[in-house]
Amino acid sequence: MCTGGCARCLGGTLIPLAFFGFLANILLFFPGGKVIDDNDHLSQEIWFFGGILGSGVLMIFPALVFLGLKNNDCCGCCGNQGCGKRFAMFTSTIFAVVGFLGAGYSFIISAISINKGPKCLMANSTWGYPFHDGDYLNDEASWDKCQEPLNVVPWNLTLFSILLVVGGIQMVLCAIQVVNGLLGTLCGDCQCCGCCGGDGPV
Repeated sequence: MCTGGCARCLGGTLIPLAFFGFLANILLFFPGGKVIDDNDHLSQEIWFFGGILGSGVLMIFPALVFLGLKNNDCCGCCGNQGCGKRFAMFTSTIFAVVGFLGAGYSFIISAISINKGPKCLMANSTWGYPFHDGDYLNDEASWDKCQEPLNVVPWNLTLFSILLVVGGIQMVLCAIQVVNGLLGTLCGDCQCCGCCGGDGPV
């Protein structure tokens, strides 16, 4: 596959992943599927907007750049048939790095939150974090330590796990585009073969 075609494929995959990350982060503001009365009762990591910013907004721009490569003119640079495409691939590499950092941010926030557990109303009638170092992950009976919001433990665990997986996949895809973009910058794109009257591949 040509480097431009590969980039477009990656961009098309990143768009739905960004949507899932954005949606998962939004749902975290409604623990147990219910509106909470006091925002201070939400887990701190939710306010870091890992899914909204990291896997969402910072991923949309790279994805659109990758998809936009199909409209790139192979020969739009001082008459050099490969210059335009090479520059576009180089630009996509920069955006891929931005996307990788955004996905990494979401991945780290999700991992920390899963290990920490959700903030909830405990048996002593105070709001806090009853779990430590992920001890609740293999002990479902301990989930009763959270009295409110109802089902907050599986809710947070499921959504942050989705963000963890989404962030991990996005990091891999952006890393692939970094390599793909560098190859496109150095070697050109096979779709530029013969464009503008050129006789051979770029």
